[in-house]
Amino acid sequence: MSEFAFEPVHGLPENLPPGEALRWQGAPHWRVLARRAFYVRSVAFYFGVLIVLRVVFLLAGGAPAQAVVLSALWLITLGLLATGILTLLAMLYSRSTVYSITDYRVVIRFGVALPMAVNIPFKIVESAGLRTYADGSGDIPLVLTEGQSVNYLIMWPNVRPWRFSKAQPMLRSIPDAAKVAEILAEALRSATAELEAAAKASPEQLPDATRDDNASLEPSMEPSAAKAGGQ
Repeated sequence: MSEFAFEPVHGLPENLPPGEALRWQGAPHWRVLARRAFYVRSVAFYFGVLIVLRVVFLLAGGAPAQAVVLSALWLITLGLLATGILTLLAMLYSRSTVYSITDYRVVIRFGVALPMAVNIPFKIVESAGLRTYADGSGDIPLVLTEGQSVNYLIMWPNVRPWRFSKAQPMLRSIPDAAKVAEILAEALRSATAELEAAAKASPEQLPDATRDDNASLEPSMEPSAAKAGGQ
């Protein structure tokens, strides 16, 4: 785990090596993140049902109207507070997260209180998936090769849900997910073809990014307060 004092490139812990270009950069949409990762709608529905049941119970028990109203207002306040906190967290996570796709890797920059960056070279990506929603947003999970892993708790919510034993890093709640998936697929194809063509070459002849073996999945701490707004 290495520390650095600033972001030389937005969303990246260091400058890209020669010959490697940034193909795409974006962030999760906070509204989608609030629905899909923080379950704001489910929490609101839960409190709605709770309020209805409480009101029915009190009315059936002959409670006075004032007591019914006060009890309902109390639950409404709790529900608004809960959904408000979850929505705020979704906004903070969205603003502090940056997804980057380069010619040879995916970089996930995340963290509200303690920003980190995880570098995922294509050579350890076994496959990538895509799940889209009606609004065009979606998720792109990355299946890593055997022996490679990320920490689910540290990476959340930038991981595939409920995959604890072999966590899969994921570009989550991104707008226009199908287009981003195409960009990633093309980058993977190009990098794979280049690696195959250079399979018999000496290490000195390989691109810098393909020879980078420096703890690619170890989060790097970023003490700076560099802004990472959603894109």
